[in-house]
Amino acid sequence: MDLRIQRYVVSNLRNRPQVVESGPFVIGLDPDSDSPFINYASPLPGEKITAADVRALITAFTQAGRKPRLEYVTSGSPGLEDELIAAGFTVEARHQYLVSTPEKLCAFPVPPELHLAEPATDPDRADLVVALNEAFGEPPQASESDVARVRRTQERGGIALAALTAARECVGGAQAMAPNDQVSEVGGIGVREPFRRRGLAAAITASITDRLFRRGVEIAWLEAGGDDSWRVYERVGYVPTGHRLYISRG
Repeated sequence: MDLRIQRYVVSNLRNRPQVVESGPFVIGLDPDSDSPFINYASPLPGEKITAADVRALITAFTQAGRKPRLEYVTSGSPGLEDELIAAGFTVEARHQYLVSTPEKLCAFPVPPELHLAEPATDPDRADLVVALNEAFGEPPQASESDVARVRRTQERGGIALAALTAARECVGGAQAMAPNDQVSEVGGIGVREPFRRRGLAAAITASITDRLFRRGVEIAWLEAGGDDSWRVYERVGYVPTGHRLYISRG
């Protein structure tokens, strides 16, 4: 499973607006944002990686005007962390990822006063971005590039899902990246504070995962941001599976 997930991570980076191949690494870049959480690299699984490869990676990031940063499944690149630490990188986080398959997924009801829908217009996409930003403690605003990223996700076969009131106020949602090899990542699951503790996050997670499976995806995976979200994901059928590393150089 680790190998399949890491292959997916690399393929997803290759769908970015700008891609740089640096030896055994793939860097996915977004010209509209310098956020290190959008611009990062990941290694090709199973490749032998040397100190020279890491130095070349740092150079590639510098030439692109971006902070050197990687996200990857650790088992596919043994020894890489040591090479990165020796080159001045610092570990940001270690996360365990969770996986669901069609036979494990559990349905979860949407609260009766709400409904779920995939945004079909840019104003709807902007509403989703604003709601998710607010849910994650960011400024409740959406730039044109934010909206464009959601649109690109949908155009490439991914899913954006919004939770709406009867008055069409967006109160939460999630996204799933375009599938590759019948694998897709679910992320950005968020709910505005007044609408939490009603089972909405579980309903969003179950629904977007079910939509992936109905479109032919075999494996959906995600990461939990804390104990509360971990419990939500396990309730709808996600199972802890492997480990990923987040690491960057200042």
